[in-house]
Amino acid sequence: MNIEKLTARTFHLYCAGVFEGKVRFEDGKIMCAKVDPRRRTQMQPNVMADKTPYAMPFGHIRQSLGAYADAEWSGEEVVLGNGDVYRSHIRYTATISGEERTSQVWARRRETALDVVTLDGEPVAFVSPNRYGMEVLVAEGLEPLTPLNVYGDPRLSRPLYGVDELGTDLVPMRDGVRLATDVYLPEGGKPGERWPTILVRTCYDRNLRKESFKRWTNKGYAVVNQDVRGRADSEGELVPFYYERDDSADTIDWIVTQSWSDEQVGMWGASYLGYVVTAAATSGHPNLKAVVNEVNVGSPFVDTVRKGGTVCSWPLLCWTLAQSVGTRTDFDIFAGKTVSPEAAVDARPIRDIPRQTIGRASGPWDLWAEHPEYDDFWRNCTFTERGDQVKAPMFVISGWYDGDGAGVSETWRMLTQHDVPHRKIWLGPWEHGPNRARDLQGVAFGNDAVVYDYDVSVLKWFDRFLKGVPNGIEMGPRATYYVVGANEWRASDDWTPVEAKIEPFYLGSGGRANASSGDGTLRTAASFADGAGEEDKGEGEAYIGDGSARGSGANAEFDTFVYNPDDPVASSGEREPENMRKHELRNDILVYTGEPLADELTVAGELSCELYAASSAVDTDWVVTLSDVDESGNSIRLSDYIVRAKYRNGLDNPELLTQGEVERYEIFMQNIAHTFPRGHRIRFTVTSSSKFVSFPNTNTGMNPYDDPRPVIARQTIYHSERYPSHVKLPIISN
Repeated sequence: MNIEKLTARTFHLYCAGVFEGKVRFEDGKIMCAKVDPRRRTQMQPNVMADKTPYAMPFGHIRQSLGAYADAEWSGEEVVLGNGDVYRSHIRYTATISGEERTSQVWARRRETALDVVTLDGEPVAFVSPNRYGMEVLVAEGLEPLTPLNVYGDPRLSRPLYGVDELGTDLVPMRDGVRLATDVYLPEGGKPGERWPTILVRTCYDRNLRKESFKRWTNKGYAVVNQDVRGRADSEGELVPFYYERDDSADTIDWIVTQSWSDEQVGMWGASYLGYVVTAAATSGHPNLKAVVNEVNVGSPFVDTVRKGGTVCSWPLLCWTLAQSVGTRTDFDIFAGKTVSPEAAVDARPIRDIPRQTIGRASGPWDLWAEHPEYDDFWRNCTFTERGDQVKAPMFVISGWYDGDGAGVSETWRMLTQHDVPHRKIWLGPWEHGPNRARDLQGVAFGNDAVVYDYDVSVLKWFDRFLKGVPNGIEMGPRATYYVVGANEWRASDDWTPVEAKIEPFYLGSGGRANASSGDGTLRTAASFADGAGEEDKGEGEAYIGDGSARGSGANAEFDTFVYNPDDPVASSGEREPENMRKHELRNDILVYTGEPLADELTVAGELSCELYAASSAVDTDWVVTLSDVDESGNSIRLSDYIVRAKYRNGLDNPELLTQGEVERYEIFMQNIAHTFPRGHRIRFTVTSSSKFVSFPNTNTGMNPYDDPRPVIARQTIYHSERYPSHVKLPIISN
């Protein structure tokens, strides 16, 4: 195919199934004839701006037209001249101009998904899947040969309306603070028609994603788009988490009094916005009928600010500093471009980090420092404190590489504990920005890891519970999840899958489990019983400097390591498939590794571990990690978590350690669905720091915001018959 033929085509642009206009690639320019958003009339073409509200990478397509035209689109894999890699995916067959035609979809690998549809070996469409709505650029008349088919379900709300923007209201909350609130209504309905509402409340400026949200309006929903207090054009001060439950309820009160409202309200939110919708659900508001909750931030002591009782470092700092330079988020700070993550987490004193990094104080940072313990302030921010009030059906979406996975697990536990009806969860091989790519840091998923019906599923949820459409989305399995390694989607009647059997894997060693070169082992219950001897039955010493006595031998009772807060572990801090191999060379990481697997083993569900440990300090942290070790010794992290020892008996009951005394810790670990291949080994590690997750514990038990002088601690992990430390894995039989 020559490039002239490709540039001669007129393409139609669809976003979430809504026709947005016509596009042509001409003389190095991109010409776009948009559709008027209100009247839905076709306008004249103009040069497309460099910055657009679309996910579709028009610039990349324009620059790569020659590569697309020159490629030989055949076989299983195609490598373009620009380096893009594509693999054969799915096909569509349809009647076009009276003739049956079949297209081929090619899945982009390694990079963000930008799929290509070919017909007779020639590119005719580009597909950009994303959470806000799949975007398709297709040669006119060939729509039936593309993934746009997912919008063809007759039970799905159709894009029949234009969008009438009513402007901005300042809606008063119960304390008089007014929040900037935009309303988008369907244009073209019957006079006086009332509409169900989708409410979005954001800390990132309501204008940032408004074009995406308005596509719900095209499909017959009123959309209310609001800045939370203290952000963008809303009044008040930002106090993260604290006001979101009540402000959401007050906003719903306002919505149901409006002349355009049918009093049925749903909410959508992701990340911090996901915390907002979860908190809103705990208000128990009777008019909140549906919630879609994506990658939600959890309660502060579970996921953010004080994860596991620690003081979070970069994941919290980047967000807080980005909110603190003004009323609109600085995304360059958020991305670590204008503030160095390394410099920020190493800066001291902790209270003064905002001044050192952005040159000004941070209101949220200062406020949190005034609440070093779990008190009424934090209780008000903890949505599980009111989980019994949740009544609205909630659709939870996340993935194995979502940095807020702990918050998602917290939400699901709450919904399960209170048996919230019609709850549903969808877990993919996705990051915090889900449904993006099919490869991540060397881990390859299947082509179907990126789905074309992501936004369709969200729309179905609202259609079912706000419009009463009997589309069946609430029926069938409660959990849908992707198994990495097996690279396939599975379903179950619950999460953790009901098919899973929880099996303990016990820690063991000869007393030298330090580093990956040590002798730490990970054994099943049967092998642990076989290996336990008389020497394991007594109570071992709390910590022994030379590893003597019961701390050595073929079946030693414990391992020790020295934790120096001034030399913390510096893994990435992200929930990603990081290779932990170089970190596991450290002597302050205890490494317990199983034997090579004789058969593949699938682990799917919520994880935890039971740890018996002692410390020479009065307080410390424990960091636990599960990884998959291949034949070459690469140790790919799957799950981890961090806890502060003083909260072992609950957040409401902090208690310092008695030096050297053995304590039991039940530690949550982030969920996974992973198949360990034959020949790989399961690895579990224990250490006491992860500086890009949390500021290192000084081991003093003092207020961490006061930066007390650190104390070096000797840590002891027990694995005897009396103190059987183990990790609990939900195993699914193959």
